[in-house]
Amino acid sequence: MKELSAKQRRIFEYIRGFIDDHDYPPSIRQIQEACQISSTSVVDYNLRILERLGLIRRDREVSRAIELLQGGGRRPRVVAVPIIGTIAAGQPIPVPSADTWQAYDHSDTIEVSPEMIGDRENVYALRVKGNSMIDALVNDGDVVLLQTAGSARDGEMVAAWLKKEQEATLKKFYREGDHVRLQPANETMAPIYTDASNVEIQGKVIAAIRPLG
Repeated sequence: MKELSAKQRRIFEYIRGFIDDHDYPPSIRQIQEACQISSTSVVDYNLRILERLGLIRRDREVSRAIELLQGGGRRPRVVAVPIIGTIAAGQPIPVPSADTWQAYDHSDTIEVSPEMIGDRENVYALRVKGNSMIDALVNDGDVVLLQTAGSARDGEMVAAWLKKEQEATLKKFYREGDHVRLQPANETMAPIYTDASNVEIQGKVIAAIRPLG
């Protein structure tokens, strides 16, 4: 193995063993705790060295995306996506702002296949509360994967932030002149109409997952 400090060797061996046992890589916090390292920033620093030496490859836009390039270990068959909160598929409910989401520590995750994410960046997940999207096969308790986005086309399912209300909702997006219609996929529920300037698109849904159990 290339010239590594004892700490870097310990991190690399832990990652290799973890992938062999679980078929997906550990989180930075798991590496910190298992290798008894003082902080996650120290872990990140050493991971950068391992990456520079060609031992691993990382995707910093996706939580846990560490791939071993040398020294054994199987290629991960799943990727852990951070679950950063709850979104309403019903009446809007308060959720953290976009700035708060960016600071989330990614301690809660859902594991998905790499094919589900593809080459998308800035993918995150939200738990769904409510049944307004049941006709789009999104039910209460499901988890939706979203790609961060600032705009959407008509008919796309989005996480929409209502600025005045300081609330978010999961709906299909339609632009109607100076207004926006946020349409539920449930014939028993009415759409939300609001000024276009009051709506901020925070993500577009790419998949819905029904947790087991």
